Amino acid sequence: MHSGLVHSLDFDRDGKTLAHLSIPFSIDRSPYFQVKVPICQVRNGEGPSVLLMAGNHGDEYEGELSLARLIRKLDAARIKGRITILPMANTPAVMAAKRCSPLDGGNLNRAFPGDLAGTPTGRLAHFLEKELFPRHDIVFDLHSGGTSMEHLPTALVERNADHPARHQRAVALMQALGMPYGFIADNGAASPTSMGAARRAGAIGISGEFGGGGTATIDSMAITARAIDNLLIAADVTGEPVLASPSGPVDETRLLSLSRHSQGIYATRRGWFEPATRLGDRVTAGQLAGWYHDLERLDLPEEALHFAEAGIVISRRLHTMCEAGDCLLQVAEPVQA
Repeated sequence: MHSGLVHSLDFDRDGKTLAHLSIPFSIDRSPYFQVKVPICQVRNGEGPSVLLMAGNHGDEYEGELSLARLIRKLDAARIKGRITILPMANTPAVMAAKRCSPLDGGNLNRAFPGDLAGTPTGRLAHFLEKELFPRHDIVFDLHSGGTSMEHLPTALVERNADHPARHQRAVALMQALGMPYGFIADNGAASPTSMGAARRAGAIGISGEFGGGGTATIDSMAITARAIDNLLIAADVTGEPVLASPSGPVDETRLLSLSRHSQGIYATRRGWFEPATRLGDRVTAGQLAGWYHDLERLDLPEEALHFAEAGIVISRRLHTMCEAGDCLLQVAEPVQA
């Protein structure tokens, strides 16, 4: 009654099922409160099994809105196998429009493998890694830059050197999404992210950044819809697009590497950041990245900031006011597959 997670899902039931993952957690307002995480399963017999999730961070909306629409549009008779959808995985964070849960401060994408007897974020992470992810061939976790960052549209898979066939399949599925850029990350088997959890659960993990700024745009929603459709078709769960019209041939995904802290520029004190580059710009080592202002010391000139490494600008902090430790810009290095 006071730990774990409960649900009423029948994983072998055909058709469309809407339900909740319920996590008991006593709060001041309600001693027997349960966190209610919506979940949808659409099943049509045996076949491939894909899990789609968004709202891992609550202020990343492209995935949340797209998966909510997908739930409404999916018809079990038009798929084979199973599609499971978590449109707002960290529901308390989504409802608070925050990156992390206001109930326990939990960042779901740093909480895996979780804790069955922990706070709600840890319990959810435990259920996902131990119970839900292992039931699926593919886990697709949709992200964006959230409220504080804008991000170049990129896909991501984790390097899986101990399972070469699975790794090759993951890269092929990532390239099938139709994203302009992609990463092969190397965070290791113990990674606390959803991609680390999918790897440990024996599933192919795919993720990506689909926008940013704590909003949804025409362009970011279009690229998200296309990626979801392309994945479901490539996984052989659907035979045609569900969210968008057919988009023609998929462009080649350009691979990038982000593996060194020196590829980012970080604030070292309180200040106000003014960028000198845009997302997607190619920059060189030593090039001007922007200026750091101190509005509390108007007698001091702004500080010029320079890139330590060459590459493509993939993310930028949107909030002008910064504190020590805030990431201001990141550049990624183009690489070969």
